[in-house]
Amino acid sequence: MQGYRAPAWLPGGHAQTIWAAQFSRRYTGEAPRFVRERWTTPDNDFIDVDLQAGPPGARWLVVFHGLEGSSTSQYIQAFAHIARATGVHFAAPHFRGCSGQINLAPRAYHSGDFAEVGWILARLRERSATPLLAAGVSLGGNALLRWAEEAGDSAARTASAVAAICSPIDLAAGGHAMSRGFNRQVYTRMFLRTMRPRALAKLAQYPGLFDRERLLAARDLYDFDNVFTAPLHGFRDTEDYWARGSAKPHLRAIRLPALVLNARNDPFVPAWCLPARHEVGNRVTLWQPQHGGHVGFPAGAPPGHVLTMPQAVLGWLDAQA
Repeated sequence: MQGYRAPAWLPGGHAQTIWAAQFSRRYTGEAPRFVRERWTTPDNDFIDVDLQAGPPGARWLVVFHGLEGSSTSQYIQAFAHIARATGVHFAAPHFRGCSGQINLAPRAYHSGDFAEVGWILARLRERSATPLLAAGVSLGGNALLRWAEEAGDSAARTASAVAAICSPIDLAAGGHAMSRGFNRQVYTRMFLRTMRPRALAKLAQYPGLFDRERLLAARDLYDFDNVFTAPLHGFRDTEDYWARGSAKPHLRAIRLPALVLNARNDPFVPAWCLPARHEVGNRVTLWQPQHGGHVGFPAGAPPGHVLTMPQAVLGWLDAQA
């Protein structure tokens, strides 16, 4: 992916982001078919995990989705296709409330949710004869890196290698970028269109959980996180959440092979905030191609496809194992 070049007919980070998500092919042939399992969490809530079986004895690949994502997201479908073609078991866990049914506890999910990621990985590791291959996209990648950082030397018993794709590892830089210009008018509105109703459904479950009027007045992710995400998950406010949840300051702590892939024209993650080689540990590999957008990396003639990135990432993960 270091040498990735976007098709000439899709110039710019916005085009590569939007077209890839909406129109590019995410698999060839038959669509991925998942079997859903519902797991009871330690706090008596639940998450749903979509599974695709590989050959007996094959490795496991687990991919965590991004903000408001699910197993229907184009990148999850593309990873599932590549997993099937490569012959590995595949798992797509849903963060709480993202599988189509509201969760039970007075909480949702967030970018630094390393404890949840660790619990999910441990459950999947019980099914595997060898350590897992793990990837996370956007929010899911930051949470996965935070798990690897917090787990330290013990992480390698659960996963052979991890990969974070287009992740806002500096949450403040990404959050402020989403509050300006085209990002605010298009992407932030898109996210809030689903985040607000889910938050209000949570308020109906737990009256008084947060201030309804402040939530309705939120016009960007900073405001939303201040009212909802931060207080529900034990953070003082947005600044505290973004500071403690960001993976970038702790990349030297990672003790297993980790890939951090960010396109330098990603509208969500400004290039200036991406880590340099001297800012990360020796187990961390940085891929920072000039093109790709946010979880885009389209390839081929129109309408294009989004299989190049998952194929490259899975190839890297498998090589580490």
